[in-house]
Amino acid sequence: MSTIIAITNQKGGVGKTTTSSSLLVALHQRGFRVLGVDLDPQGSLGFCLGLDIENCATVYDVMKGSKNIAEVIVETECGDILPSNILLSGAELEFNRPGREFLLKNQLKEVQNEYDFVIIDTPPALNILTVNAYVAADSLIIPMAPEILSLLGISQIRETIDTVRRCYNPDLRVLGILLNKFNPRLNLNREVLDLSEQIAAQLDSRVFNAKIRASVAVAEAPAHGESVLTYAPTSKPSLDFQALLNELLQQRLISAKPMVRSEE
Repeated sequence: MSTIIAITNQKGGVGKTTTSSSLLVALHQRGFRVLGVDLDPQGSLGFCLGLDIENCATVYDVMKGSKNIAEVIVETECGDILPSNILLSGAELEFNRPGREFLLKNQLKEVQNEYDFVIIDTPPALNILTVNAYVAADSLIIPMAPEILSLLGISQIRETIDTVRRCYNPDLRVLGILLNKFNPRLNLNREVLDLSEQIAAQLDSRVFNAKIRASVAVAEAPAHGESVLTYAPTSKPSLDFQALLNELLQQRLISAKPMVRSEE
């Protein structure tokens, strides 16, 4: 059974897709079998990893029931991807039948035993797609930029987490808050760190020791269809994401061993 982690923050521009792709690549590099699920109608996760998202079946087809999930998953050099595109933007209106909160969870059951980790990249909104991610996930990672508005977004996420726990997924937990674009020399960054630790405590969680530093490589990598870890493996953000994975493994926040599979 795979571990499912959703990367979430209702505010855009905080590094959700960068975090998702970097964790996928870092896990894949260490021998874990991984699946990335793109729940953002912008399709950024698939695009950033080199997929032609406009000319392939997507998670929209899977959630709609017109395609089997195994047909839609795309193999890449950094793990498997369930892509998305703009068609998913109609989900709020189109997916209106009873049980719509479980559409993703039910589909992932079909392939869950094939992967050690499923990483879900969520949209910058608290809508039915985000709720589907929370219902399917075992845990959440909340990336945020060192800005006051990012803190406001996290406090609003808490209400959604509480609702999902109460109604659909009582075991959902927050692994931690991840500070992206972090510069410890700036006063605002240090102030936001203090405030984020207070919010993490309210979520019964933590702020990760690993902080992701800024670099132009993060912006350049998607243009080459790569994660920053493969595009610039010695850059500061790449080293920081590897440190994040080390922290997750060493603190036993996630399983440290790939599943052993019999030969097919």
